[in-house]
Amino acid sequence: MAHRCLVRRLPLLFRAPGGGAAAPSALVGPPSRPHSTRGASPAEGERGGAGRGGDGVRGNWLTLPPFDRAVVDGAALGRELSRRGSAEPGEAAAAAMTALKWVLRCCPELPRSLVQKLFRLRQVRREFSEGSLSDVSTQTADCRLKRVAAKDSINLGDRIYLPITVKKLPSKKQECRCNLEEVNFVRGLVLHKDDAIIAVNKPPGMPVQGGVGISRSLDEVAITCLKYDHQENPRLVHRLDKDCSGILVMGRTQTSATFLHSLFREKTVGALNNDSDSRKRLLQRKYWALVIGSPRRSKGVISAPLGKVLMDNGKSDRITIVNNSQTIPSHHALTEYQVIESRHGYTWLELSPLTGRKHQLRVHCAEVLGTPIVGDYKYGWQAHRNFKNWQISNSEESFSRKLKGRALPFGLDLDNGSISDERPRLHLHSNQVLLPNIALALQNTQLSSGYGLSELETLELVAPLPPYMQKSLDFLK
Repeated sequence: MAHRCLVRRLPLLFRAPGGGAAAPSALVGPPSRPHSTRGASPAEGERGGAGRGGDGVRGNWLTLPPFDRAVVDGAALGRELSRRGSAEPGEAAAAAMTALKWVLRCCPELPRSLVQKLFRLRQVRREFSEGSLSDVSTQTADCRLKRVAAKDSINLGDRIYLPITVKKLPSKKQECRCNLEEVNFVRGLVLHKDDAIIAVNKPPGMPVQGGVGISRSLDEVAITCLKYDHQENPRLVHRLDKDCSGILVMGRTQTSATFLHSLFREKTVGALNNDSDSRKRLLQRKYWALVIGSPRRSKGVISAPLGKVLMDNGKSDRITIVNNSQTIPSHHALTEYQVIESRHGYTWLELSPLTGRKHQLRVHCAEVLGTPIVGDYKYGWQAHRNFKNWQISNSEESFSRKLKGRALPFGLDLDNGSISDERPRLHLHSNQVLLPNIALALQNTQLSSGYGLSELETLELVAPLPPYMQKSLDFLK
């Protein structure tokens, strides 16, 4: 099944906010890089230091680019698109830019926790001037550096200053070295790539994020393999379980990443507000799952709160249905399901999560429908013990004998783990994602106020099944 990306038209009640025209290239890159100013003490820098001219009057401070209102607030734009015009026009451009947001935008390599600590320790400054801050030649002794709080709004032309020592700190993500074979393998997973996002067909067995005992994760190798010619590293905006496969979307810039974060967040909020009309959802995700047994009804909506319980004296945890929210903190979760086909005691389901909770699909299938996903031993161990693969006939056994796995990078094995094997792998795959054309939305938002966004293209991303799930599909046919 070939990778494909379709483009459709989606009507939207949205108009681009006002503002001067800007080049589309300004959408994909970060603001110009901060530069350092040396030669005077911090105290002298705060007093102004007249006579030195230009930016060299700020002592041992790291100078960030002046705030430019043409920069789009991705989170506000995502909310405005999700609400279909219910928000105030121009919210994306008019939303207040805080000092914390501007520092994080200009210095994406700095950990957020470090930037917040600098604000708490009152080590961040803002330049004030009676003249125009956008014209460096007019800066005189009237310029002052004053402390600024994280939530303070900044104005057009304001400059933020950080201690020069932050330049000596290592990046929060070290580049993960990959050989040519690994680079080609990861780039072969790409389903779609534009100036704003990159989508890949994540293979099962590859963790999305690093952690204890994880040496190679997708977000780390993406820095080497999926950055291409962009200045910024790809950013995760959602996650898939290690053993789950399928579509994983990443933002290629900070603006597009915050846009996507907002879409995922608004999707959950809209579902909880009973906005169940699928035609109105800007973001839609569909999964394929092979389950043991068959649901009583061929389709429906699962509505059940989920909570986390600790096990083994806190060494592990498990997500479960919470009937009494007073004893265990819980979050409501909604899942649409529909039966695709049932054969030989197995059922193929199409699952659409309306909310984004941890292990939501796995728990809803196992505990609500009573049909655990094949290969999910965490939530369906008992069902796997009681269920035997005797339905596969002897004539098929010669065809389904265990194959020697192909030697793939990162130690991955995509061939073994079908229902014909002794221990099947997790049969859960993110098959389809519908989302707005974010690159086009950001570009049009930068245009003049006379430009109206009457409709927006929708990207339809489709990912083929991994080989072992395709093998299970073929067996059941």
